[in-house]
Amino acid sequence: MEMNLVAIWHGMNNLVRAVVIVLTLQALACIYVAIDRLFLLAVSYYRGRKFARRAGPLLAAGDHEGAVDLARNHRGSHLAGFILTGVETFAKQQRRGNSAAKTAELAGRALERKTEMLSDDLNKGMNILASTGSTAPFVGLLGTVLGILNAFKLVRRQDSDGIGTISVAITEALIVTGYGLMVAIPSVLIYNWLSGRLATYEAGLAHAKSELVDTLEAGAATSARGDVASSSEAGYDDQDVPVVKQHAAPVSTTA
Repeated sequence: MEMNLVAIWHGMNNLVRAVVIVLTLQALACIYVAIDRLFLLAVSYYRGRKFARRAGPLLAAGDHEGAVDLARNHRGSHLAGFILTGVETFAKQQRRGNSAAKTAELAGRALERKTEMLSDDLNKGMNILASTGSTAPFVGLLGTVLGILNAFKLVRRQDSDGIGTISVAITEALIVTGYGLMVAIPSVLIYNWLSGRLATYEAGLAHAKSELVDTLEAGAATSARGDVASSSEAGYDDQDVPVVKQHAAPVSTTA
């Protein structure tokens, strides 16, 4: 059956047209969100890999200042934001004299707050996809109901009970339900796919966060052990040797 969409549009009453406009706006919003999230993921993966290749050796060597400077030059990378937040918080708490365990715990808390903010940013607009997928079929059904009511009004107005008069109007009304399904089904599929990709990306960042905290804590513990060893050696040279001499002097005099 050949359908003339322009003729169908002109045959609809204003209420059905309003329903079609709402469905069209929902479809356009879903397209925008899908493109925006796909672009965000692609750029984030690229920037994250680029930053990791350069920051990994610096963190492994304990060059925290170099990692912070590098992160500041990669503001668009989520991974760089994690490194910047974690290392800066860790260094700040170290300067306050906190222990390695306490400093690592506070850095972990700062990264948890950063994770929550990042999750909100990554999932921005996903509620539009979810809402459209769940409501578009019912919006289309509403348009069909309104169209059928309009069809019966046309029959009564024309004083005709012929099937041809009502069948055309009902066909036009049913198209709105089909349009609602066409909007809803892709929205649900895109929402599920994007949710999986975003969850995978967030899991990777969470793994990087835990590795960063472990690296900082291990580095602080190693530095603390080195400081204790240096202090012990200094104490032996300055205090233990004089004590030995004091005990030796009386022995030689008595002899």
